[in-house]
Amino acid sequence: MSNSGKKILAFAGSSRKNSFNKKMVKIAAQAAEQAGAEVTVIDLIDYPAPIYNQDLEDEQGMPEAAIAFKRMMDEHDAFLIASPEYNSAFTPLLKNMLDWSSRKESVEEKPLVVFKGKPVIIMATSVGKLGGMRGLVFLRLLLSNLGMIVLPEQLALPFAGKAFNDDDLADVEQKQAVQALGTRLADYVKQMG
Repeated sequence: MSNSGKKILAFAGSSRKNSFNKKMVKIAAQAAEQAGAEVTVIDLIDYPAPIYNQDLEDEQGMPEAAIAFKRMMDEHDAFLIASPEYNSAFTPLLKNMLDWSSRKESVEEKPLVVFKGKPVIIMATSVGKLGGMRGLVFLRLLLSNLGMIVLPEQLALPFAGKAFNDDDLADVEQKQAVQALGTRLADYVKQMG
């Protein structure tokens, strides 16, 4: 249980079963827990929502999966997000879930309520030599525009195919770098009012 009463939500912007980014965010999440935070790790595959479409929203309302994901975001105070890089940007899956979560469910609801003022640390890993770095540039911009506090610490881990040994990182220094992200966010939320 968290000493701070603050909760961290951790997830990857990937639906792939053996996603390197899912493995990466779990390592960061475990470090955040060891640093005293209460952490929930989820898989976006469990929140199957259609591509955002305002006509669909007007006719049918928010899909149940999108509402469930938005509620998860609302119930947490900070986020650890790992995203693969697709053609120099973050994934359509991640963008879609953030788009749905940005929608108001009622006239009374404040805009972007699940994002504003909440800290987030972003990370990426890929089989290439840049490790998903280009995607993080756009993800940082998007999350900042949604009103989140995107902490400066981030990591793009290259050559994921060789870096991971089953669900863990083979290289101690790389693992410590990922763990440091989780610890940093845990320390940050402890200081939050």
